[in-house]
Amino acid sequence: MYVVKSPLSEGDLKTVSEALQGALVDLVDLSLVAKQIHWNVVGPRFRSVHLQLDEVVDTARQHSDTVAERASTLGVSPDGRAATVSQSSGIGKVPEGWVKDVDAVRTLVDALGAVITRMRERVDATGEADPVSQDILIQISADLEKHHWMFQAENG
Repeated sequence: MYVVKSPLSEGDLKTVSEALQGALVDLVDLSLVAKQIHWNVVGPRFRSVHLQLDEVVDTARQHSDTVAERASTLGVSPDGRAATVSQSSGIGKVPEGWVKDVDAVRTLVDALGAVITRMRERVDATGEADPVSQDILIQISADLEKHHWMFQAENG
């Protein structure tokens, strides 16, 4: 079997692979959380929140693919399996059943906040080890922070 060899040192590769794996897990879970709420949101702002949730799903899915491919590029096998995501995600539990629009927005603000906090830690961790991966994590953080701002503005 062909194994991709990384140009990074063993120590840097460990740091970067942990950061990328953590980012992957959080992004996969964020897409699932946003989609779950998307299906169950109710209330006067249903349509706008419903559509805004799909924007988060699209962002999370796009970035999860970028992160997984970066890991593969460095010779690290990405793990986005359901069991791995459920064990490793930094996002809290999502309410079951119908979710009022105000609560849906609050849940997304909390989920995005948790992911952004962890993503910024990964940005710091990867700076010296691999500026290329750090750049990817910076862009993800910027995109998630924009969603975070927009959802916070929803509830004023």
